[in-house]
Parts: sequence; structure tokens; C-alpha cells
Amino acid sequence: MDQFLTLFDSQPPWAQAGIGLLLLVLLALAVNFLLKRVLLQLAKPFLDTRSLTADRAAARLATVAPLLVIAYGIELVPHLYDSVWMLIQNVALASIVLSIATGVSKALDYIDEVYRRRPDAHMRPIKGYVQVLKIVIYCGAAVLAIAALIEQSPLLLLSGLGAMAAVLLLVFKDTLLSLVASVQLTSNDMLRVGDWIEMPSMNADGDVVDIALHTVKVQNFDKTITNIPTYRLIAESYKNWRGMSESGGRRIKRALSLDQNSVRFLSDEEVNGLRRFRLLDDYLAHKDAELREWNARELGGDVNPVNARRITNIGTFRAYVIAYLKAHPAVDTDKTLLVRQLDPTPQGLPLEIYCFAATTEWGSYESIQADLFDHLLAILPEFDLRLFQQPSGLDFKAIRISG
Repeated sequence: MDQFLTLFDSQPPWAQAGIGLLLLVLLALAVNFLLKRVLLQLAKPFLDTRSLTADRAAARLATVAPLLVIAYGIELVPHLYDSVWMLIQNVALASIVLSIATGVSKALDYIDEVYRRRPDAHMRPIKGYVQVLKIVIYCGAAVLAIAALIEQSPLLLLSGLGAMAAVLLLVFKDTLLSLVASVQLTSNDMLRVGDWIEMPSMNADGDVVDIALHTVKVQNFDKTITNIPTYRLIAESYKNWRGMSESGGRRIKRALSLDQNSVRFLSDEEVNGLRRFRLLDDYLAHKDAELREWNARELGGDVNPVNARRITNIGTFRAYVIAYLKAHPAVDTDKTLLVRQLDPTPQGLPLEIYCFAATTEWGSYESIQADLFDHLLAILPEFDLRLFQQPSGLDFKAIRISG
């Protein structure tokens, strides 16, 4: 050791400075190797094995130690100009600040990752809050790093930021709006990951796959991705289908346009013929008793049928549809179930079916709806009713042939 010191002292100043810098770099590399390749490897079994984020956070924080060696060891290197070692020290201190900020940022990412493993995490995501904290940390780190580089107090820099407040508000306008929107969306439970939303103004119609500070990512049903600025979800309207999903049933609302010329009264023979429908037993029995009682009470000896109440084919068909829906296993009878007439139009008399399928799965829902209307369209002629549709070329051809 004494021989090394004697040999070192015998070197010219520039050589001593170079050797000192080399030894300092080697020492910093040795500390870095010891922490990252030895200590972190030994501690790895105790870290979260399901995530690399914790390892990255620890590695970033471990970088602080070799930078500290350089920052305070540079003063021991002989024959360096004051301006040189101060520059190296300031850069090392600024790098320490940035390394700590990066390490804390990775730690926040790990906290968010662990939180997302909870089964209820999609209901109240914290990614937006994490991103806000990261912005604050990086802004603070930038101020401290600049203060270290120029050797000034951070308070002096912060006091100068007051004049830049208006500029900063313009620069971070979207961030501030998104922050407020994220808080409102989360605190009011307006949006969750997995919700199906429709937002025509943004051409979004699909499932929410990510809620971040600035954007909400929606995967449309054609597998395209729409990124919606978070604040737009507060400023504009959108439809969230979560209520439908949670209810366990999906609404069916569709009308059959009946030809009004086919609506008429039924004769006694036709009514008796409809008794073969088991679903109409209760309706026909109740209706027959009701009409007999009313006609006997109100008409007395009048036998003219024009003054009597009679059963119609459309009323009987409506009763059949109600009974058919109530008996169908795929229709949720605990929810609203209606079969009603809408206002007559030049395109026919709409008979609207309003009920709920006992599933929210899209494919099953469409299949149930199609099965219901397949049956109703096919059974219409049994009630001597016709659907209304615009005449086609075949209709005109048939007229010419018959004419």
C-alpha cells in the first residue's frame, strides 16, 4: 500500500487526477455490482415473484448508492479543477434525485398492479390517481435536479414559477380537466373497466378496457380501439349498459306492422276454432263470460250484432302473444311485459312487443328475439291477420296476370 502511495505521489498532477477518477469509477461500479447482482439477487425470493415491477423499483433505488459514491468521492480526487469536480458532483446529485423519482414511480406502478389483482379493482380503479402522483413526483424531481445543477435553493425556483402559473395552466389544461373528470368518474362510480358504453360522438361502442388519467380506452365490437379523453366523459353524454348487465335481462322492443284491412270481428265458429290453442283457454273463457254478461245487461232484447261487443282477431292475437311470452322459458316474466298497439300509420298498425330476455349475452339474446318473432310471424295467419309491407314487383306482376 505504501509503495502504491509513493508511486502515486510521484506521478504528474494530470496522471493523479486520472487515476483518482478511474478508482472512483471502479468503486462506484463495484458498489453497483454488489447491490444489484448480489444483494438484490439474494433478496429476490422475498420480492413479488408475479411481477417484475418490484424488481425494477428496487433496481432504480439501488442506483442511488453508486451515485452517492461519485457525488461525495469526487472531492477526494486530487488536482481536479474546482469547476470540474463541482460539475460532476452537481450532475451526480441531480441524477440521484431523478433515480429516486424513477424508483418511487416504479413503486407506484407496483402498488397499482397489486391493487388490480383484487376482484373489485375494476369497480374503482386507482390508475388515474397513481398517474397524478407520478406527475407531482416528476415535477418536484425536476425542480430539485435543476436546483442541484445550478446550485440554487429550490425555493428560489418555486418563487419564479408564480409568474409562469398562467402558462402552466394552459400547458396542463387537459391534465387538470382529466384529473377532475377521473375523480368524478371514480367517486360517483360512473365508469368501470369492463363496462359496455356507447358514445356516438366518439364512434365508441364496446367494452372499457382501461381507465387512465388522460384517456379511457374502449375496445369496440369490431375489435378496433377508441381512445376517449377522460374529461369528454364528463362534458358529454354517453350510454352505459352496466345496469342492463347487472339486471340479468336485456330488453326486447320490436313491433309487428299489421295490415289494418285484416282487422275484424270473429264469428262464433272462428272463436270455437281458436279454442284449440291451449294458451287461449283462460282468455277465451274469461272474455266469453265478460261479453255475455255485458251484452245481456246493456242490450236487453236487441239481437242486432252491430250493437254488441264481440271478440276481434287482433285482440285475441294480442292475448295469445302475452300468454306465449309468459310461457316462454327464455323470457324474464319478473320484469315488464307488454303487448300494445301504437298509433296507426300509413305503414300499418304497429303491435309492439315489450319484454326482457332472461340473459344479457349478446348471441343468446339475438337468438331468443329471433325465435320469438319467427313464431309470431308464422302464427299470424291462424288469426286471419296479415303483415303490412310495401308492394314489390311480384305484387304488380300478380295483378297483371290476374287482370
